[in-house]
This record gives sequence, C-alpha cells and structure tokens, in this order.
Amino acid sequence: MSVQPSESFDSGGLDDLWRRPEPQLLAVPATVRGFRIRIDLQRTKPPVWRRVEVPGDILLPRLHEVIQAAMGWTDSHLHRFRTSNDRNAPEFLTQFDLDEGDEGMLEDDVRLDQVIAGEGDRLWYDYDFGDDWKHLLRVEKVLDAPPSAPVCVGGKLACPPEDCGGVWGYAELADWVRSDYDDALRPEMFDSTAEGRAWLPDGWHPDVFDIDETNELIASVTAEPIPVVEELGSLLKLARNRGARGLRDALAHPSASGATDVSADDAADLTEPFRALLDIVGDGAALTGAGYLKPAAVEQIAHRTGITEWWIGKANREDLTWPVWELRATARALGLVSVRKGRIAPTRAIAARRGDPQAILRHITGRLPLGTTPAERHAGWMALVVAANETPAELWESRISELLFELGWRDREDPYRAPSPDSPTLDALNLLTGAMRVNRRPKSLNTAVAAIARTVIRA
Repeated sequence: MSVQPSESFDSGGLDDLWRRPEPQLLAVPATVRGFRIRIDLQRTKPPVWRRVEVPGDILLPRLHEVIQAAMGWTDSHLHRFRTSNDRNAPEFLTQFDLDEGDEGMLEDDVRLDQVIAGEGDRLWYDYDFGDDWKHLLRVEKVLDAPPSAPVCVGGKLACPPEDCGGVWGYAELADWVRSDYDDALRPEMFDSTAEGRAWLPDGWHPDVFDIDETNELIASVTAEPIPVVEELGSLLKLARNRGARGLRDALAHPSASGATDVSADDAADLTEPFRALLDIVGDGAALTGAGYLKPAAVEQIAHRTGITEWWIGKANREDLTWPVWELRATARALGLVSVRKGRIAPTRAIAARRGDPQAILRHITGRLPLGTTPAERHAGWMALVVAANETPAELWESRISELLFELGWRDREDPYRAPSPDSPTLDALNLLTGAMRVNRRPKSLNTAVAAIARTVIRA
C-alpha cells in the first residue's frame, strides 16, 4: 500500500513530543506561609542532608543561595531547578541559560509557593553538571507563620568537597579520611597523602556538620546589598549574570552600611597632600619648559608630604620623583588644579576653598570614581567597594583584582590570572590614606576613607 504525502510522518508532532514542557506555576497564595524542607543530596550513603525553614515567597534565585550555604557548596558552578524527576522534566532557566540561547521560564521571578504548596511536595535542584550533584527538596511541614529569614534547623554529614568527582569521588574521599588517611585507601587522583590532605578543604571531615556555622553562612548570603548608584548597580547585575557573588557579598556586608560622616580633623588629615600642593602652587605657578613643577616646588612638596622621610635622592625633579608626579596627576584628575599655557593653578571650583579641608574633601568625593575607559571605571568602582567594606589597606589590591576577575577582566598576558587593580581611583584613595608618608604602602583600616567610599557608592 502506498502512502500519500498527506499521510507521511509528522515531524512536527515528534518535535512536540520531545520538547521540554515549561513548569506549571501555582497561583500566588493570599497568605504567605512557611515551609520546613528537607534537602537530600541524592545517592550519598549515609545520606548528606539538611533541614531548612524558608518563607513561601522566597524567590528561586534566593532559594538557590540558601541551598548553597546550607549544604556547604561554594556556588562555583551552574545550577538548575526541576519540578519532577522525569527524563524530560520541566525546569527553570537561569540568566546564563538565556544568554546561551536556551528558551524557557526564567527562575528569577518565581516564588517557592508557586511551585510547592503542601506536605510531601517535591522540587529537584541540580548543581555542577560535571560532578552531577542532584538534590531532592521535600516539604516536611507547612508553617502557618513564615520565618523572618531562612534558617537551618538540622542536618547531618559534611558537604562533599567541590570538584571531587561526584558521588563516587566523594565516597572514596570519605572512606580515606574516616580511615585516618590510610595510604591503602588513598584515592588514585593523589600521588601522596600530603598532596591529598593539601587538596582537601581545611579541617574537612565527612562526619562533621556545624549548624551554627551553617546559619552564619545563610545569613551572609541572604543579606540584601545596600542600594547603590546606577553605574555600580549595572556592575552588580553583570556579576550576578556571570554567577559571581563577591561583589554582592561585599555590598551586603554590614560594614557597607556604616557611617558616611567625616570629622573636621579627619578631613584635614586626608587632604593634607593635596592642600600642600595647593599651598605651594598658590594662585598659580610657572612650570618648566618640559611641563614639570620647578625644583623648588618639588622639594617643598616632598618635605611637606613626608616623602623626604623615605625617598632616596634629592627629590627635586618631578620627572625623577614619581610620588610628586602622581600627586599632581591625581589632583588634576580630581579637578583640584589645572594646567594652561605653561602654568599650574587651582581650578575655579577650588580656588576660594583651598583653605577648607572639608570643602576640598567634598569636592574630591564628588569626582570619584575617576577614569573614562571601562577598565578604569570598573577598577575604580571595585576600589571604592573594597574601601567602603572596611578592608585593611594592605589587602585592597588583591581584593580589587578578585572582584575585577569576577566581572570578566583578565591579565593582559595571562587570561587565567586576575587583572591589575591599578586605577586613577585607587591612586586617589591611596593618597587620602597617607601613601605619601609610607612609600605608597598604606596599611590597616582608615575609617574616614571607608566613609568617603560609602558616600560615593550609595544611591
């Protein structure tokens, strides 16, 4: 029997059969309740599990953060929520999925109580598609009153180390550690016991679970970032879309909500190098034919700012005394001085205020961050965030580089290394912190500089 074209195979029907269905959402309930949920890391024996209580209106991205903190993961890989365990289960997409061209329902605006409603309801959570960690979330109890914040109320066993090779790799590690590192049970991935112990997270033991530490992590990851200005907000969004959490955590840290007031005495200390430059320049001073400050002015600045206490040499030529050159370059970028027709002079905005440290500081604050290129602006914002977070000055550079790496910046010569933290903004913050007196290496916490940085970044 011949088959007519109209009776031929329906490819569209097969496409429909294999197309992944979208999740079906429940109506948003009139009253917000809470859920007590048990999270089981599947295929682990004995089972690794946590019990958490969360409000029903928690959004799935925030639930993801709670799961990460409760279990002990580091959020270093992709994740996905599923509404069943079927082969072609409906699933929610992340922004990363959409950027990769996938189509479906974004998790961002989905509440938990649109997915589960009663005792026994289940939700699946997958993490790290290489090691393939699968979690089952099951509602143990519906709470009449939602908890004010997510909290862990129980659990057992430590989270497996990241990138350990999935369930089988974890089982080998757990047996080895439980044997007190018996060499006969050492996983083949390690050439020696010393190598294996160095690879494991500090203090990791498969049978140890600390509920207090877990709740500290949950509180940290669920804290809301402070409201920030639009440009910094766009960088926060970029970091979130990349799956990075460093910038969000810095802006959610309690120190980012600290004071923004700066006393008159602190303003005088912070602006000292800039005021020295302004005093020596006066109403205006001629530069050399090459465009540098004259030797007498360089010597005065070096003496007034403390450079001579550590500088080796005469400190009387700007082109050979980089701290003086950097001070002038930063002051110019901040709009404190201008150079025209071979003369340097205070700008109009600062000429009448050069004797007022607080006015100078307000002017400086209003010009931060410095820079015009994306690299300069991004590095400048990260410098301000790090300073606002009350990071000791000796740790600024490493922390700035880490945050820039999360935004996608890389070392120019090595794409696997974090980029340089240098920026005109960091130069300005270093000068405010007293770098002129300590050979460009300020240390410890300067609360006044932190207050300035908070003023700049807050909306």
